[in-house]
Amino acid sequence: MSSMTTWVMRLMIANVVVFVLTSLGPRLVEYLMFVPAFALFRPWTLVTYMFVHADFWHLFFNMIGLFFFGPRVEQEVGSSRFLWLYTISGLTGAAFSFVAPYTGIIGASGAVYGILLGFAFFWPREQIYIWGILPVEARWMVVGMTALSLWGGFGGSGGNIAHFAHLGGFAGGYAYLKWFTSRRHKIRMMQSPALPVPKNTDIERWSQIDPVAMHPVNREEYQRIRAKIAVQGVDALTQQERLFLDRFSGS
Repeated sequence: MSSMTTWVMRLMIANVVVFVLTSLGPRLVEYLMFVPAFALFRPWTLVTYMFVHADFWHLFFNMIGLFFFGPRVEQEVGSSRFLWLYTISGLTGAAFSFVAPYTGIIGASGAVYGILLGFAFFWPREQIYIWGILPVEARWMVVGMTALSLWGGFGGSGGNIAHFAHLGGFAGGYAYLKWFTSRRHKIRMMQSPALPVPKNTDIERWSQIDPVAMHPVNREEYQRIRAKIAVQGVDALTQQERLFLDRFSGS
């Protein structure tokens, strides 16, 4: 687990403060919650709903997700981009909730789902232990949570859960990360000399690397590079990343 980062800490504090305030003044929830049909008359609720929670456990599980997945994502994309990812995911969560225009929604789930999507985006094969017991790769956990949200949103067990906000969080997070990685790649290409296109023999050697035999730190870096290749292609690899792959492929 990475150390606490700037915006993860600030967002957690903000959520706790709002929870205390709404616990002391329950009527404040109605003023801050987002009801899609009233969005034009209460535009501030597009943001404020992300900080309101129904009870302690609602807050607890959202903050646990932010605490465990947020720091590494923030370190990867930078603090300002992390805040944009969080906010956009929450906003698209609100947008998807227009499916049920008169149902009020509260909670940071949409924004936190965007952060979880970010974690799976950069480290898709990272093992996550559900309830500390069941191991599952990050990418498959996102797939499973998407399926559950679709099932819950379209006729499954609702359980007062904002399933469409969750789906919106995933969608907004993915769209923002695709834009961000594309832009970052273009900037890096402009700042560094062009590298030769990897040969097919290089790609074949790299694909045969066995990560199981690696030290955990090197394995994590290898998984990050493989995820980058999957998203951006081998041409996006930096000189340092190519040298890393060469070192472990016996070149």
